[in-house]
Parts: sequence; structure tokens; C-alpha cells
Amino acid sequence: MTRASSDEQQFLAKYDVSQYERPSVTVDMVIFTVKDNDLKVLLVQRRDHPFKDSWAIPGGFVGTSESLEAAARRELEEETGVQEVYMEQLYTFGDPDRDPRTRVITVAYFALVEARQVRPLRAGSDAKAAGWFSMYDLPKLAFDHHDILDYALTRLRYKLEYTNVAFQLLPELFTLTELQRVYEIVFNRSLDKRNFRKKLNIRELEHSLDPDKVYMLEETGEFKMEGSHRPARLHRFIDRVDRIVRGFI
Repeated sequence: MTRASSDEQQFLAKYDVSQYERPSVTVDMVIFTVKDNDLKVLLVQRRDHPFKDSWAIPGGFVGTSESLEAAARRELEEETGVQEVYMEQLYTFGDPDRDPRTRVITVAYFALVEARQVRPLRAGSDAKAAGWFSMYDLPKLAFDHHDILDYALTRLRYKLEYTNVAFQLLPELFTLTELQRVYEIVFNRSLDKRNFRKKLNIRELEHSLDPDKVYMLEETGEFKMEGSHRPARLHRFIDRVDRIVRGFI
């Protein structure tokens, strides 16, 4: 940051911040995971008014010396106990009447967390309880949080169709059936197994590799039992960079 000139310093010293209205700013965290064969979102039950006892997306006010992303990551860690997960800014919600207390603008983020990374839930000081809820069976929510969750689900579906973020919801090693099931859960419908697997670029152990081909998955040589069927081969995602992968759905 460049140093202010003496004229600018004099201007800033006399500047009256009270001449303009100053809305409050919050961050809200939409935290998704795949658990119990369902797409789950983390909600907290509000301890105080407004919307006392209602369920809501976890979030909080942004500190004066805190960046938006730092506030979002703080909320994420407080609620889940994890830090290094996929997170991106979703949208800014600023309807003047969205909060009955005062003018509040919220910047929503969404994060994808692999279920085994999450510590046991523990309600924060401003919440009575916390829990994972199905995105397809939500309770009545506080504020405009239904709108925020609808927007987040639409964004997640778009991201899964055109990028590789599905791997953020899986363990490091997974079967192709588990990968397909993540897509089916998020899109809330069945997918054809043959068509799905035709779209996957897999680096196979037994075959020579095409140096010009971009591989997304890699066979590991390890196997996992799936029910009474023969063991399924485990795969890993080669590169977690957000590379475009078209045509799954």
C-alpha cells in the first residue's frame, strides 16, 4: 500500500465517517458434505432473537480488521474443525429487509468437506445446537437462508458438471461407483453407469499411456470390497487443480 501524501493525511484526519450510513457486513458459510448416502448441509439453531430457535446457516459479523475470506475461514474452522478444504465465494445478498435488526449485507461462501474430516459437531456460543441436514428435506430457516441454499445448490451442480470439485467430497482413494454416487446425490437422480464411465479419463496401470491425453483419474492397484461383488479397483484423483472436465451430465 502506498503511503498517503500530507494533503491526503489532512483530508483523512478531518473525514467524518458518520455522514454516511454504514450497513453491517456478515459472512455466511454453506458447508456441504456427502454423508449417509445424502447431500448434507450444516445448520445451527439460533439461541437468540431474531429468529430465536430457528435453524440457520452458520455465519457471523466481519471484524473491522478482518478480510472477508479470513472471516469465512474462521467460521468454517469454528463449525467443522477443518481448514484446508475447497471454499469459494458464492454471492452477495443485500436485500434491505433481509435482517430485521438493521441493514445487513452478507457475503455467502460455500465449502466442500469430506465427511471423515469433520469433527463431532459442537454448537457455538451463539447457537443452541448444530446438525447436518439433508438438502432435500430442510427445516424452516431464518432470514433469507433458503434462498442462499438454493443458490448454493445450483452453483454446486454447475461446478460438478464442468469442473472436478466432486473429488473434494471423496476420500483420497475411491471406487468409480463411489464417484458416480456423489454425482447422483448432488443432482438427485440416477445416471447411466456406462455413459458416466465413458467420460472419465483414467490412467490405467496395464496399458501404455498417450502423452497427449489429459488424465483425470489414476488406478492405484488397490481394491475395495463392495457388497457381495468382486473387489472394485480404487482410484485417486491425479491433480486437484480446478481443471475443466466437460460432459458428465
